Amino acid sequence: MAKNDKTNIELHLIEPRATEKSYLEQTNRIYVFPVKKSMSKQEIAKMVEKEFNVTVTDVRTLIRNGKKTKFSKGKHAYPGITHRQDKKFAYVRLKKGDSIKVFDEPEKEEPKAKPAKSAKKEDK
Repeated sequence: MAKNDKTNIELHLIEPRATEKSYLEQTNRIYVFPVKKSMSKQEIAKMVEKEFNVTVTDVRTLIRNGKKTKFSKGKHAYPGITHRQDKKFAYVRLKKGDSIKVFDEPEKEEPKAKPAKSAKKEDK
């Protein structure tokens, strides 16, 4: 097996994002996953298919640049600027009829009927 063919798909746990935007995208069968920056679209598709037993029809990727943040090492220290890490997200479209359960909604239980009040005790 060639060195480039081997990927660490098994080592990377994948979990869909549970945000308002991703919830709206689910109506179009699109799910959002945070992935490693080094992963290709083909690797992402294989990983999602293997993990959730679904069929992937389309993968779009997005890299969000890290924001600038200020830091200081004390009251009189010279403040500096650093950057947060860049993040990569994959927008995965599934085949019609497939879905992934992201938002766990508890099953609604029917309210239990109150027991009938016992008849008043008879006075002797």
